[in-house]
Amino acid sequence: MRLYRIALWAVVPVTLPLLAAPAGVPTARHARDRVHQPPLSAGRFEAATRPTRGDRPSPALGARPMAPPRAAPRPAIVPRAGWRPDETKRDRTARYAGGVGAVFVHHTDTPNDYDCADVPRTLRNLYDGQTGDLHWGDMGYNFLVDRCGTVYEGRAGGVDRAVIGSHTLGFNQGTTGIAAIGTFGPGVPVPAAMERAIAALAAWKLGLGGVDPLGKTRLTSTNSNSRYPRGTSTSFDAISGHRDGFATNCPGEALFARLPAIRRLAAELQAAAATRRAALHPVGPGSPNGAQKNMK
Repeated sequence: MRLYRIALWAVVPVTLPLLAAPAGVPTARHARDRVHQPPLSAGRFEAATRPTRGDRPSPALGARPMAPPRAAPRPAIVPRAGWRPDETKRDRTARYAGGVGAVFVHHTDTPNDYDCADVPRTLRNLYDGQTGDLHWGDMGYNFLVDRCGTVYEGRAGGVDRAVIGSHTLGFNQGTTGIAAIGTFGPGVPVPAAMERAIAALAAWKLGLGGVDPLGKTRLTSTNSNSRYPRGTSTSFDAISGHRDGFATNCPGEALFARLPAIRRLAAELQAAAATRRAALHPVGPGSPNGAQKNMK
């Protein structure tokens, strides 16, 4: 079996209760970046977040459910069953944060000349390496995106929930890891379809908590082997690169240089969705929403 080099890593420290849903905790990092994985400990996500689905209160009878102010459409996501991992190999327990306040972008450090039809095999190789040879419990990334723009569910636990992955040492809680399948060193072009898919995924995932892709999020390090000593509170871009939280080249010079464009596109997607909602449900004296507002 062929295993590619893997781009990340950390076990996530957290004091949240374990819920009976799929997903593991550990993961991998570039072979050159490996360090001893510490035991679980407490961690915090300090950005304002909203409850994940299932924790949200139900609206009153007759009320229209309110979308978060920055809600964006959910992109198509291939579920785990679509790439057929051996589910018996992973940790069956998922861990969740209170919400997602930031996205960390990675690359998988695998070949770029793949046929997109063969991506499920690549994902199984990555998964087998992380759950088998490296004993890290599950896929470390929450999502993976191929060069054709297809988004895959990575870590188990529910794509619309704040599943704690194992992608950025010290900063896994309250964040989502999105991995671009390939290696994006200096001069390597980032496929436009991949870039658009990462932006759409980030716009949706951050929008669930009302987070602006162009904004900042404050995170607290849970591991001193990250760029910041444990307990240090640090401001990150809402869409950051792996290297922002850990000493690594990931996600590669080329992809890292595209993050400003990805942030702008994600923000545009959120704004376009808000415009569509306003057109469908105008608020004014002559509208039902406006009448309710004026009665208060």
